[in-house]
This record gives sequence, structure tokens and C-alpha cells, in this order.
Amino acid sequence: MAVGIFDSGLGGLTVLDAIAARLPDQSVVYMGDNAHAPYGVRTADDIYALTREGVERLWAEGCDLVVLACNTASAVALRRMQEAGVPQGKRVLGVFVPLIEALTEREWGDNSPPREVATRHVALFATPATVSSRAFQRELAFRAIGVDVETQACGGVVDAIEDGDMILAEALVRSHVDALRRKMPQPQAAVLGCTHYPLLQDVFQQALGPDVTVLSQPALVADSLGHYLARHPAMAGQGCGISYLTTGDPARVSDRATQFLRRPVSFAAA
Repeated sequence: MAVGIFDSGLGGLTVLDAIAARLPDQSVVYMGDNAHAPYGVRTADDIYALTREGVERLWAEGCDLVVLACNTASAVALRRMQEAGVPQGKRVLGVFVPLIEALTEREWGDNSPPREVATRHVALFATPATVSSRAFQRELAFRAIGVDVETQACGGVVDAIEDGDMILAEALVRSHVDALRRKMPQPQAAVLGCTHYPLLQDVFQQALGPDVTVLSQPALVADSLGHYLARHPAMAGQGCGISYLTTGDPARVSDRATQFLRRPVSFAAA
């Protein structure tokens, strides 16, 4: 049995790398829905249907636990999937939880009333679908009060990264940070609400300045998964190794992933 990691494309590979470093003995199956990426500009119904299909494919691979390493899928599809019902013995986790824990400095299982926290001004950079879902603000409000969240939909960034055009991606990041600053001149923290964005974390940090704490998901998600598996060891299974599946063209996706991670990666058809 392996842990499944699902993403709309290549962004979840940043989470996969952090998980592999944190849990080197954990068997993992990564699935990218590259044929339908990016999700951030799709309708909520499309995102739900595609996410559900991808998760069910990973369940069929023996992954009882699936991590949605995609903020758009986590924001738009996760709650709906849980409300529709998940088969007994299966679990689906999103990637917002570790971010909320980091911002509010409290464990996710802490169900005490929301309270004031030190960080009061937060910038959220995400895809258009994640921004419009308001899932981040909703989850944050369960645990913190008095936090001003300003969002910036970062159109074009995922497409540029998936196409391997990092020069364009960096220019777009600077433009989006400028737009955010016009709405919130002095954020205390910035949340990179897309798993593609850690590849450009240094660009975000430079554009925002040294006084802004940039929260990026891979390490946070990996630590959270480690704690979860320690509490639920049956979900970890046995064995190690990583396999890669894609709904896109395996050769093209493998080439892009190799550039993405700067090491050889070989995808098979899902």
C-alpha cells in the first residue's frame, strides 16, 4: 500500500519531493492530470469531476490515503467529496490544513473558539479558482479572528511553469505582487496558495521584501503527513519507492518533470 499524491499537473512534485525527504521509506504513487491542467481556470463542477476521477484512480492503485497536492482541488473539490462520501477505509487530505496551522499556531484538532493571532495582515497568492472559492478564508475563520486576508489571483503563472517558461513566470509573479501591494501595502505574511509557486519562492520573497514571511506548502505538508501517519500507521502501509502516472503524454510530461525537479523522472500512462 502506498500514499497517493494527486495534482492537476506538475506543481504537486514540489510536495512529493518534500514528502520523499521527510519520509524516505514511504511508498508513494504520484498522479498528475496533465491532460486537463491547469485546474485554476476551470468551473467548480469540472474541478470536482476531474479530482474525483483522479482520486479514484489512486484508490485503484492501492492508495488508501490520498493527498490533494493541489490547492485548487483542495479548495473546490475536497469538501464536496467528503460530503458525497468517501469509501470506508479511504481518506483524502488537502493542503490548506498545514498552512492554517502555521498561521494560527495551533493544531488542526484544536476545536476551541477562534482567537486573535500575531499575524493580522495576510496576502494570499493563488489560482483564480482558489481565490473565488474563498476556502482559505473560511478555514482560517474557524480558528482565528481579526485576520485581514487580501487575495491575488495569479493568472498565467501555472501555465508558464508548465510550459517551462520561467522567465515569463518570474515576470508575472512580480506583476502580481505589485498588484497585491496596491491593495495591501504592508502584508506581514504571504501564503503561496499553489503548489507550483514554491519553484518561484525566491522571486516572491524578493518582490515582497525581507520583512514579509513567505509561507510555502511542501515542507509544511510533508511534516503534517508525517505526524498523521504516526497517528494512523495503518495508512502508511509497507515498502518504499515512487511511481509516477499521468493522464497526459508520458514522454512530454517526463521531460517537463525532469526540468522541473532537475533530476530524471519517468511517467507512465494512467
